[in-house]
Formats: sequence, C-alpha cells, structure tokens
Amino acid sequence: MTNYIIRRLLLVPVLLIGVTLIIFGMLQLLGPVERSALYVTDFPKNEKQIEGIIKKYGLEDPFFQQYWRWLTGVTDPVTGERDGGIIYGDFGYSRTASQEVIGIIQNRFLHTVDLALWTVFPYLSVGIWMGVKAAVNQNKFFDQAARVYSIIGTSLPAFVFGLLLLMLLYANNQWFLPGKMSDWVSQLVYSGEFKQYTKLLSIDALLNLRFDIFWDAMRHMIMPILSLSYISWATYVRVTRSSMLETLRMDYVTTARAKGLKEKDVINKHARPNAMLPVVTMMGSSIVGLLGGVVITETVFNYPGIGKAAAEAASQLDVVTILGLAIFTGFILIISNLVVDILYAFIDPRVRLS
Repeated sequence: MTNYIIRRLLLVPVLLIGVTLIIFGMLQLLGPVERSALYVTDFPKNEKQIEGIIKKYGLEDPFFQQYWRWLTGVTDPVTGERDGGIIYGDFGYSRTASQEVIGIIQNRFLHTVDLALWTVFPYLSVGIWMGVKAAVNQNKFFDQAARVYSIIGTSLPAFVFGLLLLMLLYANNQWFLPGKMSDWVSQLVYSGEFKQYTKLLSIDALLNLRFDIFWDAMRHMIMPILSLSYISWATYVRVTRSSMLETLRMDYVTTARAKGLKEKDVINKHARPNAMLPVVTMMGSSIVGLLGGVVITETVFNYPGIGKAAAEAASQLDVVTILGLAIFTGFILIISNLVVDILYAFIDPRVRLS
C-alpha cells in the first residue's frame, strides 16, 4: 500500500509540469504584445514601452527559456526584485477585477468552497441512493420513475433549470435569493463586528452563533445547490443502477442469498460496497467540478465564486486571469485525482496490489 501511494505521489510533479506546459503552449498562440500583459498592471500606451517589456522578459526567446522564466519569474539585476513566477503564486494582474489574479483565487475560491461544502452531501448521496433502490426494484415503479428522471435530468440544460428555479423560487415568491448575501449581512461582515474564523460565511455564522446570518447564507445557496444536484442525481442514478445490477448477478451475491442471509444484509454488506467502485471515480471528478467552480450555475445565480470570475474574465478577453484560473483548476484536478486513487486502493485491494 505504501509503495502504491509513493508511486502516485511521484506522479504529481510530472502531471503539474505537463499541465503548465500545455497551458503555456496555448499561450504561445498569442503574440508577444498580448503576452506582455502577464507582467504589467497597467498596459503600456505606446509601442516603445511595449517593446521594452518584450525585451525585458524575453518574450521572443526560445520556448523553453520563456517557459522557465514564466515558472520562476524575472529577477531585476539592479534591485534584485523578482517579477512574475507562477511557482510563487504570481499569476499576473487581472484587468477585469483590477487586482492580482492570486487575490481573485483567494477571495472567490472561499465562496466556492462554502457552496461546495453544503452541496457535496446531497450532490452525491441522493443520486447513489436512487440508483441502488432502482436496481433493487428493477422494472418496478420506482425503477421506471428513476429512469425517466435520469433521461429528463441529463437532457435539460443546467441554465434552463436554473432559470426555472429563479422564476419559481425568487421572482414569484422570493423564498430564496441569488447572490452570496444580503446587504445587511455584507455591512455586518465587513464592519469588523463579525469574527471571520474560516472566511466561509455559513461556517463563521454558526461559530458566531448568528443563526440569522446562517439562514441568510443558506437562502442564497439553496438554488445553486438544487441546480447543481439535479444534474448530478440524474447521472449517478444511471451509473449506480447499472453497476448495482451487474453486482447483483455475481456468484458471491447468489451464494450469500443461498446461505439464508437477509436481503437487507445482502444488499448493504455484499452488493452495494462492490457496486460503488466505479461510482468512487465519478465522485472525484464531481468534487473537482464543484471546487473548480461551476461557471454556468454561478453565473445564473450571480454567485461570486471562482466559476463566475472565470466567466467575467472570458467575457472581457482577460487572458491573464483565464490562464491563472486554469492553472489553479488543473492543480485541484491533479490533487483530487490523487486522493481518489488512494481511496480507490483502500476500497479495492486489487488496485493497491497491481
């Protein structure tokens, strides 16, 4: 098991280098003038200034020289100060948000984490439960209803479902709200009277025993949670049902029943754990999708997460911000896949012994 984990850990830097090479290679599709925006906070006004930046940062040098400089930054020979360097967290300056890209990641990612924290349980559990129940009751009413729902859920676009939620739950009744928080909460949070322990609004509200703020935070997150979950449930129903049906036909399940075990024990102790193997892989990508920011959902509900930041940058053709967010998302993807691989090894001994 230890050797398996070590092998996976050794792959992480290789994958990170691969991701950065791909992203930097895509950056080379732009000319030196456009790429010079990576190193300045205020774009130059004339050609002479632009040429100076291109020469200073070697934007016409060979590919791997530029790549190394992009990773490590450029050190001024006079002052010794370093400019750039993504390994130091310097992803450049965002003209969309008028701040460093790392600042966008630090602020917006926490909002996305807050949303993902309350989304992940219903996001994963309900669809899996429906898939297991549909397989156990194959061709019965629940199974037929689950399959119909799965078709509808995967066919209806997320933004359409989000707009329907806005129409029903906000426009007509205002039970739940778009955005992140109400104005009165925003004033209280940023006034200094509200202690921010984790920078996650819902968690800090509970730690401060401010249940009114917690409820306001949930009122703003319930529609995005529903919008994200309904697609997930439709997908997990199909995958879990298929895997569960295949597992229920296995010889060891037949043997367990022949020994006189209760059907509940056969399902819960023998069939379901083994049927979860392909589902665990999906869980990793699902959680990455949440943490990486779901662009459509956050945009529809005006939720200020990292996905909405990416959408705003794309609409303004802010290449620097888009690249920074792409690198950050790629890092999350690699780490999440590493965690999933290790969990998979704990679940299935055949994996860690391979």
